[in-house]
Amino acid sequence: MIVEEMMIQDVITLRPTNTIEEAIKLLEEHKIRHIPIVNDHNELAGIISDRDVRDASPSIFHRNTHLEDLQQPIQSIMKTSVITAHPLDFVEEVASVFYEYQIGCLPITKNNKLVGIITERDLLHTLIQLTGAHQPGSQIEVKVENKAGVLSEVTSMFRKHKINILSVLVYPDKDDRYKVIVFRIQTLNPTVIITELKQEGYDVLWPNLPGISL
Repeated sequence: MIVEEMMIQDVITLRPTNTIEEAIKLLEEHKIRHIPIVNDHNELAGIISDRDVRDASPSIFHRNTHLEDLQQPIQSIMKTSVITAHPLDFVEEVASVFYEYQIGCLPITKNNKLVGIITERDLLHTLIQLTGAHQPGSQIEVKVENKAGVLSEVTSMFRKHKINILSVLVYPDKDDRYKVIVFRIQTLNPTVIITELKQEGYDVLWPNLPGISL
């Protein structure tokens, strides 16, 4: 999946000359945590977070004083070094950017123009969809040899039993000679396929059902 398919395109923005008070109102009204700052040509100039706004606002002990601070322009507190992504980037690549830089949102730009935004929540929702975790079914983890064609061998057994595969994930085992394949399948009773996988010599890591062994 590419970023364009899951990004929010109707982005709430502000100009650098808007005030901190205006930013507070937008954050509260729309229940968001980040606002991209753009210039008159919709080019990304910076970004602010709810934390930036809180840090710049008078404390609760001076709620009725220093109100002039709220009239300062956003450009006085916005971050100008902004990490961005392109609409054609892959979601997996974007996830690694979130993890590496520990950010809460990622503006999406094309030809220097702001065209969308992705938040942590958007990313998590998309990953849930990609794994099929939001659909009823069962999960099976199978340890296999790290060799060409092994995925086709295992999936042919699901086809034999007419079991629909919702998603497939592959991740490395501690031993480089093996991989772990995680299947999300559309059945609530995986006993038959687990039994056959074990009979064919595959190491089923999950679920390790009692009574099903070689």
